[in-house]
Amino acid sequence: MAKNTFRTSPPEEKTNKKRTVQSSLNDDIDVSTNNRHPIVQLVISYCIKFLIYFFSISLVWVLVLKFVPIWVTPTMIDRKVTAIFEGRDSEIHSDWEPYENISKEAALAVVASEDQLFPQHLGFDFNAMWGAFRHNLKGKKIKGASTISQQVAKNVFLWQGRSYVRKVLEVYFTFLIEVIWGKERILEVYLNVAETGKMTFGVEAAALRYYGHSAKLINRAEAARIAAVLPSPNRFSIANPSKYVQKRTNFIMRQMRGLGGKAYIADL
Repeated sequence: MAKNTFRTSPPEEKTNKKRTVQSSLNDDIDVSTNNRHPIVQLVISYCIKFLIYFFSISLVWVLVLKFVPIWVTPTMIDRKVTAIFEGRDSEIHSDWEPYENISKEAALAVVASEDQLFPQHLGFDFNAMWGAFRHNLKGKKIKGASTISQQVAKNVFLWQGRSYVRKVLEVYFTFLIEVIWGKERILEVYLNVAETGKMTFGVEAAALRYYGHSAKLINRAEAARIAAVLPSPNRFSIANPSKYVQKRTNFIMRQMRGLGGKAYIADL
């Protein structure tokens, strides 16, 4: 009776087949990887170069502006271009003055009005930010919590408007100016670039236009009225203060006294 015979592969042949299958799979993976790798590598390379250039340029930019007057800001350019397109007077009123030539009443007024923890914080008032976040969650009118440092970072280096990209950049530039500029320089820049009226920037320009004298001669009441219009300088007027502006001016003057007067900002 014939026996059924089954041919079995020797161990060496099975091993060779496994190697062949594995080699084929590896070849497929290599082809797929090679097709993607150059593109991914190129994107990563460009991203790294962009970040290096961005950090280098921004660092140099901040270092230079620590020492030179800031005559023009993106906000000034935006206001001028808008006025030209709308057919209005597009003249910008701005006059840079060193910190020592500006009344410390003006410096104290903006701190009392905008950012009372300015001498202490490192650029951010987290308690105020959390309070504004909770307020905004209720769906009411959007409330900001920007410190003077954040406002300077936005006005000097960035653009107006709300977006996550701008906010991230604002945090970055705020950190840089806090580390590189220091408090006195930040306050000096704020007093020179903050919008204080229609087409008007800085307390020197505001003092000359609305009070008829330089910022060095601003008294407490005048300083408080300038600070009172800062939340909305195109809506409120220093020259013709509304009842709201007058009420806010008185409130700011009480805050200035409560902080201890000019001594509060003496050691910035």
